Amino acid sequence: MIKLKNIKYPLILDGGMSNVLEDQGCDLNHKLWSAKIIETNPQAIVNCHLSYLEAGANCITTAGYQATVKGFMELGFGLKAAKDLVLRSVELAEKAKSEFLTNKSFKDNIYVAASMGPYGAYLADGSEYKGAYSISEKELESFHLEQIKILDASKADFLAFETIPSLVEIKILSRLLIDTAKPAWISFSCKDELYLNDGEKISKAANLLANHPSVFAIGVNCTAPKHITSIIKTLKNSAPDKRVIVYPNSGEVYLADSKSWQGISDPNLFQRMAKEWFKSGADILGGCCRIGPDHIRKIKALIKP
Repeated sequence: MIKLKNIKYPLILDGGMSNVLEDQGCDLNHKLWSAKIIETNPQAIVNCHLSYLEAGANCITTAGYQATVKGFMELGFGLKAAKDLVLRSVELAEKAKSEFLTNKSFKDNIYVAASMGPYGAYLADGSEYKGAYSISEKELESFHLEQIKILDASKADFLAFETIPSLVEIKILSRLLIDTAKPAWISFSCKDELYLNDGEKISKAANLLANHPSVFAIGVNCTAPKHITSIIKTLKNSAPDKRVIVYPNSGEVYLADSKSWQGISDPNLFQRMAKEWFKSGADILGGCCRIGPDHIRKIKALIKP
């Protein structure tokens, strides 16, 4: 089991997976999005992880954001096959890590984070940007518990809960993570510098996790870069003993109806923003949607050997 005290900060995360997969010619116009590729083209996922390791990331997140047992079974997979595919997301990241270390002299440790999205990621309707689900808390808890049981038994170093948009979902995860073997991070999805996407205050969510025994880091992802500095300050004030993780999107706007992005992405601008985030107190930093290896390479350049 990983010893948190041995982690060297700042920790550099990877960036978005979908954009790198699309650059390889993968068609992601599917309810499972990048998780579809786990079954149809696993080598593309390994290649994606390798591109970020080459760029300087020392923590890679798996292709598990939309890889759920429920989602795979709805496509016709049996229960065992669905669970195996969820677990395979970790195996592919481990394979990339092994290949990279075989060919490189790398001094720092490399970590694998088992990605889990919010319930809205399974719905694939953009509701992770709203936080409004038409299910009961009991159903929401059952959904997450199934994923946690599978991935907590995997070889991943961390459990990574990403783009969590609502206080209700954060409360449920807080309860479920009490007894996990692996440390976890929970990253919120926010509509601005003060509020989660469901309208609850970011500070309230951070306070809820401030003393959690299994959650070692809290933060924000898939949120516009312009809000990040203010959010870091809120997180540090509300949960001073937790590591702060930030991996924003590029600032482009996702259009759920057409499943496309609108806007531009500039690695040099992202680097200047990242420098400010480090100064503000970010311990773990990377990128989300539309952030690629070039962005991560620019972040890595900010870290002195």
